[in-house]
Amino acid sequence: MTDIHNDVLEDDDFDTVLSPDIDFAGTFSFEKSFLVRGKVSGVIDAAGVLLIDEQARVEADIKADRVIIRGSVKGNITASVRVEITLTGTLEGNVSAPEISMESGCLFNGKCSMTRENAANSL
Repeated sequence: MTDIHNDVLEDDDFDTVLSPDIDFAGTFSFEKSFLVRGKVSGVIDAAGVLLIDEQARVEADIKADRVIIRGSVKGNITASVRVEITLTGTLEGNVSAPEISMESGCLFNGKCSMTRENAANSL
């Protein structure tokens, strides 16, 4: 029933990695894949893949192409392609995307809206 596309992603798959010892507050904007292992608060506006790793803590509204949540996110997410919440992932906020997948055991509190916008491009 769940169709998690949670690829095996390594550090080398990301142009930028925010280390676990980094605590960033402000606005993130990037065009390539980004891996968060630390703490982020503010706004994230991105193109590409945003991976929130297991130990990461994010308190931000997020706009990205694809978002994978393995850690904790508090904030609303708008994705143009897909949002994935894994077994270890937690999302407290609303999510809007053409494709949304939640692995059994994840935590999600918010409203979910599946849009048709850009759905043809995600195939």
